[in-house]
Amino acid sequence: MPFKPSKDLDELCYPFIHENSPLCDYEVLTDELCTLLGMACSAMPDQMADIAKDLAVLQPLAFHANGSVRGRLALTEADLQAVKSCLHHYKAEVAERVQGFVLPRGTSPVNELHQARSVSKKAIRALVRLDDAGTSVPEILPRFLNLCCNLCFVLTQVVNQRRGVAEPAFVSKSYALPRSTSPKAP
Repeated sequence: MPFKPSKDLDELCYPFIHENSPLCDYEVLTDELCTLLGMACSAMPDQMADIAKDLAVLQPLAFHANGSVRGRLALTEADLQAVKSCLHHYKAEVAERVQGFVLPRGTSPVNELHQARSVSKKAIRALVRLDDAGTSVPEILPRFLNLCCNLCFVLTQVVNQRRGVAEPAFVSKSYALPRSTSPKAP
């Protein structure tokens, strides 16, 4: 028997919470993303005010992404370009660090940024399920969430680098690169 929302608004956290839909799942995940970005922003040390400022710009974009399926599309190409510019700025700062997979390490706000990265992926997966279910998903949403995921990862590296914390490189045994199979010279 499906749950029925209470008529007492004190007992209802979100009007759509009882929907059996990937749309509600997406909205809950983007709400969580917004929360994690806010937590990371609030936990940012004073000497990293530049990152806190950029997270303060990114955080409301997560809420704009939240309502952009059920409601009116609220993200723009300019928003994406701003996030991409920020991503490139911080990538340049950590260009000498480990490239590829690392084991997530560090203390707050790195933890929150790693969680935001993971929740961004979950939100993308919810969009995939929405699309599979026949809901029209604006192309800008998965693009934004991928950028958000990548920016959060790079910011973990920036914060750790500024603190002198090294993340151990992770070399997968499952997806090891094949040995070179280049042809031999005759």
